Amino acid sequence: MLERKSFNVEAYINTIQTAPCFICQLVTDNLQNDHHIIYENEDAIVFLNKYPVLYGYALVAPKEHKEQVTGDFSPQAYLSIQQLIYATAEAVRKYIKPERVYILSLGSQQGNQHVHWHIAPLPFGVPFDEQQLNALRFGNGILDIADEEMRNLANHLRAELIPLGFD
Repeated sequence: MLERKSFNVEAYINTIQTAPCFICQLVTDNLQNDHHIIYENEDAIVFLNKYPVLYGYALVAPKEHKEQVTGDFSPQAYLSIQQLIYATAEAVRKYIKPERVYILSLGSQQGNQHVHWHIAPLPFGVPFDEQQLNALRFGNGILDIADEEMRNLANHLRAELIPLGFD
């Protein structure tokens, strides 16, 4: 079982409200070394959450800076990224084998404006009152996962995407 480490939520909130868009920086290679990329194509990128509260927690985002989960997409572009979100959730489900996979879009015009979707695998055995949004909170810290393990996890999830048409 992975250990948890404390997480400075106040510093995180300050960063997401004042720093340049981290997804735009990731897409332009400025943060490539700070994140473990699972997959990318010309339109979207999939990467592991840098601050995971659940093992296998991934994020899917369009490469172009968009802020509205539907309004900034054409129907065709929205359905295209939804196919990638589905495939990512399936890759996570098949490799991690969780009780459930949560898919949600978070963010705010006040911070983390770049639209992205969270793919969060809930492990078996989590009491009901610690599931759903409670499972996604930083209050109990984040998982302490070694860089090599994150790299291996990204590689395994990448391999799971190939038979789903994303190689």
